[in-house]
Amino acid sequence: MKKIYGILGDPVAHSLSPVMHNAAFEELGMDAVYLAFRVSQNELEDAIKGAKSLGIAGLNVTIPLKEKALLFVDAEEVARRIGAINTVDFRTGGTPVGYNTDGIGSIRVLKETVGELKGKKVLIIGAGGAAKAITFYLDLKGAKVTIANRTKERAAQLASKLSNADAIGLDTELKQQIKTSDILIHATSVGMHPHEDATLVTADMMHPDLVVFDVVYNPMETKLLKEAKRAGVKKIVNGVKMLVYQGAASFELWTKEEPPIAVMEKAVTDALACD
Repeated sequence: MKKIYGILGDPVAHSLSPVMHNAAFEELGMDAVYLAFRVSQNELEDAIKGAKSLGIAGLNVTIPLKEKALLFVDAEEVARRIGAINTVDFRTGGTPVGYNTDGIGSIRVLKETVGELKGKKVLIIGAGGAAKAITFYLDLKGAKVTIANRTKERAAQLASKLSNADAIGLDTELKQQIKTSDILIHATSVGMHPHEDATLVTADMMHPDLVVFDVVYNPMETKLLKEAKRAGVKKIVNGVKMLVYQGAASFELWTKEEPPIAVMEKAVTDALACD
């Protein structure tokens, strides 16, 4: 019997998780399919319960559902501490189990890009589900984190849960903070397709030694990354690797199989190249 996996989000039509996971299933010869389901926040509880009743094997959860989804699963300890999930596993037969693989994916990307993270000054823009996961793992690695968010109070709430973090708003503080940061991570939906011309940071705010990492992967080169190039930034990272690494971690949780990471990444980059 074919196993069904999927992703819940709103919007979700832009997601390349189906392309990525279906390529992995095909590569491994698995009788499985991965689908996208548009689900509003008000429908989320019913969607998770319905997925369990229908025998769906596993789900990913994306914007803006990652935090609320925590209420409807038995979250493992790391996900509880983060306060958001992106992966649901139904294999136990009881209450669905929630995990968060976003932080795993982002840290793997950053280690490949900059190496040791201890002592690095990291500015992260956003305080939602993805930002929560990333800051949690950065804090574990000994980075000095500053969280910038439109609502400063929300950034401060997140910072208070970490051992070495500050919070600022998206105002004059942001420009000054970027000047003294080693790494800038953008973890909001700003600049995501179909709003490719939007960015919260422009070239005049950056310095060439800054590492700029945008978790948005569609488009691969966001307005933020174009601005980083204009500023002469040497290390620029798009969101494809994070998508692939967090997806691979979810895949392994669901299937207990070694994920074909190269195949998954190629499927994503080929799909983006066709857009």
